Amino acid sequence: MAGNFKMLAKTLYGFEPLLAKELRNLGAGNVEEGVRNVSFEGDTGFMYKANLCLRTALKIYKPLRTFKVYNEKDLYKAVYDINWSSIFGPNQTFAVDTNMNTEIFNNSMFVSLKAKDAIVDKFRRVERERPNVSTQDPDVRIHIHIHDHNCTVSLDSSGSSLHQRGYRMLTNIAPINEVLAAGLLLKSGWDGRTDFLDPMCGSGTFLIEAAMIACNVPANINRESYAFMHWRDYDAELYQKIVDASLNKVREFHHKILGYDKAPSAVRKTQENVDNANLSEYITVERKDFFRTEKPVDSRLHMVFNPPYGERLPIEMEEFYSKIGDTLKQNYPGTDAWMITSNLEALKHVGLKPSRKIKAFNGKLEARLVYYEMYEGSKKAKYQKDNV
Repeated sequence: MAGNFKMLAKTLYGFEPLLAKELRNLGAGNVEEGVRNVSFEGDTGFMYKANLCLRTALKIYKPLRTFKVYNEKDLYKAVYDINWSSIFGPNQTFAVDTNMNTEIFNNSMFVSLKAKDAIVDKFRRVERERPNVSTQDPDVRIHIHIHDHNCTVSLDSSGSSLHQRGYRMLTNIAPINEVLAAGLLLKSGWDGRTDFLDPMCGSGTFLIEAAMIACNVPANINRESYAFMHWRDYDAELYQKIVDASLNKVREFHHKILGYDKAPSAVRKTQENVDNANLSEYITVERKDFFRTEKPVDSRLHMVFNPPYGERLPIEMEEFYSKIGDTLKQNYPGTDAWMITSNLEALKHVGLKPSRKIKAFNGKLEARLVYYEMYEGSKKAKYQKDNV
């Protein structure tokens, strides 16, 4: 279609199929999975929609030019030849970041500096003045990717990472990334058709992301800005139409979303974040010690939680994970319990055999998302019932 262009969405390890599915559901064309990224096509309105709605994307890049590079002169000339004045003005700030896997250059900072020089020199020649560089909060972010001799210069349309949803003002000691939380919920099969519980809710990220999935609320509806809003071709009216159309697809949710934490400070933080996300109508937060609770509903329960790993939160690991298993087994029949942990040794002490184990990363920590299917009654009785 006319007006469509290629884009690239960055994501976390293992989330490529989730992101590809999200993009197809939104209406993207030519969706192709890569490694920690998914390429796709769409128009400017779709770029706005991708930033607003995608739950498992970290960044949306708009490639400007792809070329062969063999030395720093090639890089400088190709970057210089781009019509930067059509994108932003000399009164704005910019930054260049580089990601590379090549033997041509051995320092990504050098590549970023060379590209910066080319952009500044082009502005000086065309507009007789130059924009300033700002590494902290630039108006325009430019991304350079070099693999062997292939170089792509892109505009970062997102700005700050899309995991920064805008609702989480307060965090606990070890908060989980919002994109990671959303992806883990989708991997667990959460679709809003049952009740939901996070029994160790921390600052409430799983609860909020679960509610937004259940109600089909755009993931970044609470964000105030994106990098594309600083481009010269930004269409504020079109963006507002995208927002309105997305909000028209919000649906009602007829189950409960519950969060427990034994720390009063965590309960306060969660409640404030839930309020910031405008989801207090759907989420209830209570001060409770999971190990002293019972299943709060009679129907099927979907549970996802992020227990302490022992990395930053001191706990008696063997005893703690053993109590997780005991509590699930004794007090939570009819529950689909999903847990992420990077303490793979601690999993051995849960005392339950997981139905599934999915590799994931929480930051730089290798982790596992494990699934425990807690049956009503015994597993044997469940099997006999299913085969009657």
